[in-house]
Amino acid sequence: MFEKFSRSWELVKASAAVLRSDKELMLFPLISGLATLVVLATFLIPMFALRVFADGFGVGAAVFGFLFYFVQYSVIIFFNCALIGAAMIRLEGGDPSLADGFNVAKSRIPQILGYAAISATVGVLLQSLKSKDNFLVRLLGSGLGAAWTLATFLVVPVLVSRNIGPIDALKESVTLLKRTWGENAVGQIGIGAAFGLLTFGVVMLGVLLTVLAAQVAWALAIAVGVVFGLGVLLLGIYQAALSGIYSAALYRYAVSHETPAAFRGTDLEHAFLPKGS
Repeated sequence: MFEKFSRSWELVKASAAVLRSDKELMLFPLISGLATLVVLATFLIPMFALRVFADGFGVGAAVFGFLFYFVQYSVIIFFNCALIGAAMIRLEGGDPSLADGFNVAKSRIPQILGYAAISATVGVLLQSLKSKDNFLVRLLGSGLGAAWTLATFLVVPVLVSRNIGPIDALKESVTLLKRTWGENAVGQIGIGAAFGLLTFGVVMLGVLLTVLAAQVAWALAIAVGVVFGLGVLLLGIYQAALSGIYSAALYRYAVSHETPAAFRGTDLEHAFLPKGS
């Protein structure tokens, strides 16, 4: 297990090297975040006005939830496709622009909408389980959610690289998961845990310094809070970009067995050994 964590950390560092060479890749998750906030605001207003969830998670709430998930996932998947499309170009030795990434995503809009519909359906079903009073049912919902996250980790790279439908992309992602489940899980958990700790540290430091600044002046406290809030936002953007590059590199090697230049020396080959090898 230590070997897997060590290898995953090497892969994360190599992904970070790619991101340093193409910092504009961070613009994709930044724009995506702004767009999802607009979607959230668009749905929150009617949700409160119509008291959609006042009677629990009924039929009306399920329909509303599906529409929200569908629009939200469509936006997120579109920008993820743009990010990973640009990352693929970089891994192949090119120098991608924002337009290159968006062109890739625009060429896959039907597949993106199809995958968003599937993800929205799964999201509603998982949310219905998590909203139950039964602890075991809620636990089942959380477990299924984690399994879904693992199984779909490589769906977007598949959609970007191959002109196939969302169902076939899901099948291929699951097939790759069966071969690479160890590094797939460790990579996701490793990136999430690392940035989770960084975010926690920034938040704690921000709260401490904000409280101290408030003893001097409220304006200073607000300024300090804003600075650290932006820091947390930047960490989230960096994590999203890093995760996209990581998934692009894993998929590229899985299908071509060629190690991208940025990943040479990271023992990437072992990430794709069949289980038991």
